[in-house]
Amino acid sequence: WTLATVPAEDPAVYDMIGHADTVGVFQIESRAQMAMLPRLRPRTYYDLVIEVAIIRPGPIQGDMVHPYLRRRSGLEPVTYPSAEVEGVLKRTLGVPIFQEQVMQLAIVAAGFSPGEADQLRRSMAAWRRKGGLEKFEERLIEGMGKRGYDAAFARQIYQQILGFGEYGFPESHSASFSLLVYVSAWLKRYHPAAFTGALLN
Repeated sequence: WTLATVPAEDPAVYDMIGHADTVGVFQIESRAQMAMLPRLRPRTYYDLVIEVAIIRPGPIQGDMVHPYLRRRSGLEPVTYPSAEVEGVLKRTLGVPIFQEQVMQLAIVAAGFSPGEADQLRRSMAAWRRKGGLEKFEERLIEGMGKRGYDAAFARQIYQQILGFGEYGFPESHSASFSLLVYVSAWLKRYHPAAFTGALLN
């Protein structure tokens, strides 16, 4: 099999995924993923990128799942406190889902340098083991305040960063994983005997 043999954006494949018929499909066969699929109902490749990343301890602990679903369903308005924040969060409806977005928010909203944002990323990955995120709390909230963001928004972003410390996913990883999700789902939809044989093997 090569990627050239897999048609892009096949509605039948997405219908199967949206019905959580995903036993054996890479990354989206867990009970948590299968519970989310009928709610998120992926229709595009980028929907899969979000699906793979959002069912992780970080977004769940950071309370990002339900706001994203409400906004996607039109039950909650999508708002941004500034054009700079919109530039970072527009593709995920104003909810930071990926590590890269947290780093970009620290730069555009709190005035971090790229180097400081990378230190924040490293601390997010290690803070449960070693601590270290506390030193960024004051810097983030003070930096956002100086740039006109209200305290509630700053506190929300910090709480989401703490959530990412529970394991948030990089967008780059999720994008590559999602390609394998789609390929394995396509094989399940169109070549179920070969797919099942591979699982048994």
